[in-house]
Amino acid sequence: MSKAMQQPIGQKRLTNVAVVLLKNNGIRFEIACYKNKVLSWRSGVEKDLDEVLQSHTVYSNVSKGILANSKDLETAFGKGRDKTEICLEILDKGELQIAGKERESQLSSQFRDIATIVMQKTINPETQRPYTISMIERLMHEIHFAVDPNSSSKKQALEIIRELQKHFPIKRCPMRLQLTVPQQNFSSLLEKLNVWNASIVSKDESGGQPSTLYGHTDVSRWSSWVCHISIYLHGRKQSDEFTF
Repeated sequence: MSKAMQQPIGQKRLTNVAVVLLKNNGIRFEIACYKNKVLSWRSGVEKDLDEVLQSHTVYSNVSKGILANSKDLETAFGKGRDKTEICLEILDKGELQIAGKERESQLSSQFRDIATIVMQKTINPETQRPYTISMIERLMHEIHFAVDPNSSSKKQALEIIRELQKHFPIKRCPMRLQLTVPQQNFSSLLEKLNVWNASIVSKDESGGQPSTLYGHTDVSRWSSWVCHISIYLHGRKQSDEFTF
């Protein structure tokens, strides 16, 4: 008789994994994922679930290889849910479990990523130049910003810009626009853009060909720009082509 230790039924051990934990109705559920893939999935970079999950299996304890009880799954997630659906819910709503040193390193790296995005998207309105990365990081520390590892760097960067604007001279970089319109509508549209406080950089009027206008606008005005341009064109029932 073999002396090899047999793994008990109901256990399935995995190694070198990132664990995502979700507590539902007081019951603990875990899934095993590939390292560095959970945040990629949540930020929309990774779209293949099989590249994120090590298996479409729900555990009560990944490290011990203990599978979740079927009745517990039904109680917590409802009847008729397959394992992949439940894994997706845990992946989207659960908390990524990270070891102390690894978590510290990841948070530090993500803090830097967020600061870099903020630097790329903002300027000092007094100098019209971007802040240095070290200055952005200092400002983030001053408002006691804390990284959320379960949220994408871009989303947090946009939120931190709004918060920084409450305390420091900082604003979003102007958005550059290129508008191409039929020549016969060029003058009237130019008047409209002036009313909307656009900064016209240059314009190219090419006779009977579509004319192109280059300009800048405050990114906070973007929604109203799209709305105004759409209303203006559709109100005239034109089939004008715009390139942004």
